[in-house]
Amino acid sequence: MMPLHATGKPMELAQLSTTLSDWRNAGAYFKHRGQRIFWREGGAADAPALLLIHGFPTASWDWEALWPELAARYRVLTLDLIGFGFSDKPIDYDYSILDQADICEALLRERGIGSYHVLAHDYGDTVAQELLARSGEPGQRPKLASVCFLNGGLFPETHRPVLIQKLLLSPLGPLIARLTNSNAVARNMRRIFGPDTQPDRALIDAFWELMTMHDGLKVFPNLVGYMPERRLRRERWVGALQKTSLPLKLIDGIHDPVSGAHMVRRYREMVAHPDITELPGIGHYPQLEAPRDVLASYLDFRARWPG
Repeated sequence: MMPLHATGKPMELAQLSTTLSDWRNAGAYFKHRGQRIFWREGGAADAPALLLIHGFPTASWDWEALWPELAARYRVLTLDLIGFGFSDKPIDYDYSILDQADICEALLRERGIGSYHVLAHDYGDTVAQELLARSGEPGQRPKLASVCFLNGGLFPETHRPVLIQKLLLSPLGPLIARLTNSNAVARNMRRIFGPDTQPDRALIDAFWELMTMHDGLKVFPNLVGYMPERRLRRERWVGALQKTSLPLKLIDGIHDPVSGAHMVRRYREMVAHPDITELPGIGHYPQLEAPRDVLASYLDFRARWPG
């Protein structure tokens, strides 16, 4: 049985059905530019491929509540992007969204995937926008069939980063990273979750473990470079949303102060014929706060665009 809760009910410890250790043991690694990248796969090999791309500052384990039901229907692949989770976190590395998209395509090639769909969140939304932009360009690559976005900074002008992200991007970034602790993470996470779907201590502890693994806090100032990169490449990435003929879907927790109702309004302005599911009372992590609603909305989208 999928460990889900009804919208508006507080999260319960029992819902974290897959421990970090179990998640890691079910995965494997491949090499990218000499670095180890963690990945995991589930479902039938002949089912349509679905790539799940996580956000900042967490990792692929964000998808654990949705994993069993998605794997029952699709060939599901996910990974910890470089600098996140179980993957390597080199300090002397040129972190970029372009490189993260390269890593996603490398995994798809490694697994022999010719065509795939994407379900993305937060930082992963921007990686998905780069993959979407590439899908309209010449070249041999796995064929993108559809994209579903959860809460994220699709438009740099509507992204409202939390204070710690702004500080990490400043000259104080390395100091802020060293001073960050689990209580600070808990405070920031509680601000961006919905009022009735607050993360419990077990979830915060899991997030903290993923963030600090391999001395991960040291690369946070490098990773938040995605925010100016979004502004630099806005024309390409927003243009990808506007120009594509592929099916797009947005599922958004509208209580989210980072990319909630205000981002949805901008999406309606910028994207023709927008397909949007709004989740009242839900914050920045709808896949954890309201997984039943996310699953139902995503399955409806895929039923209309089977691809």
